[in-house]
Amino acid sequence: MITGKFPNLRLRRLRKFNWSRKLVQENNLASSDLIYPLFVIEGKNKKKPIKSMPNVYQYSIDNLGSIVSTVIKNKIPMIALFPSTPSNKKDPFGNEALNENNLVCKAIKFIKKRFKNDIGIMCDVALDPYTSHGHDGVLKKNYVLNDETVNILKKQALLQAQMGCDVIAPSDMMDGRIGKIRKHLDKNKYHDVQLLSYAVKYASNFYGPFRDAVGSKKTLKSDKKNYQMDFANGNEAYREVALDIKEGADMVMVKPGMPYLDVIKSIKENFKIPVLAYQVSGEYSLIKNGIKNNLINKEAILESLMCFKRAGASAIVTYFALEIAKNL
Repeated sequence: MITGKFPNLRLRRLRKFNWSRKLVQENNLASSDLIYPLFVIEGKNKKKPIKSMPNVYQYSIDNLGSIVSTVIKNKIPMIALFPSTPSNKKDPFGNEALNENNLVCKAIKFIKKRFKNDIGIMCDVALDPYTSHGHDGVLKKNYVLNDETVNILKKQALLQAQMGCDVIAPSDMMDGRIGKIRKHLDKNKYHDVQLLSYAVKYASNFYGPFRDAVGSKKTLKSDKKNYQMDFANGNEAYREVALDIKEGADMVMVKPGMPYLDVIKSIKENFKIPVLAYQVSGEYSLIKNGIKNNLINKEAILESLMCFKRAGASAIVTYFALEIAKNL
């Protein structure tokens, strides 16, 4: 709706000064909007760079203290833990996911012992870091079995809750897993553990560097299109979100992020539930390499994150979290 006309109305008036631009700015970004992903590896005193993700590292558990302290200092409210499981601990069923001494479990205990509730911990529930075939569930004739996988995932979720995880985040895209996990948590008196569903996760081409980071890229021999969403679809996202809300999701995730801003906006407008966005590894590395090669400037980082807020995201999982929080 236009409420005036030129020359009486000049929209550039409000853009003339920095103070007036700030006065009418519609969206703001704060450290409290960010979630910082952390990759955990075995060993001691390790901080290993990830070649395909500039300035992102894998940390041994004894080295988590320093990086988590820095995250807290910069007022980022939550971290997301992802393991790089050694190949000798992977098998077709992802049994390492149920080992109370796996990397994620040990990392949760380490962080909670040192930092208590000064920071929230979000943990991925899926089998791809633990399976020898790199898929998110039990594989049979190149097809991921749904119900058999969910029976494992609910045990994985409970184990993480028992270790002290605050936010259980199933990213597997199996049907019905939110309801099964919620019931299993409640049955074991973990009523207050939050469920963040990766309700809208696309079979995307932007995940490559992440699979380097968790060690599943070389083992994955096929795509994930029989369980992750078709990137041509938008309305299907409504069905996924509606089902997960009915099953007990407290928050939902859209992944990847920037290519799906339209989905973030429509989900937020239609469901009025906290919607999180994941600025995935491919997005991160493209921006980082664009800056490195002088194709774009550093302001593109802030611009990309502000786009999520404008679309309606309540929070953003991003590898830029620490870098941008220092400047906010």
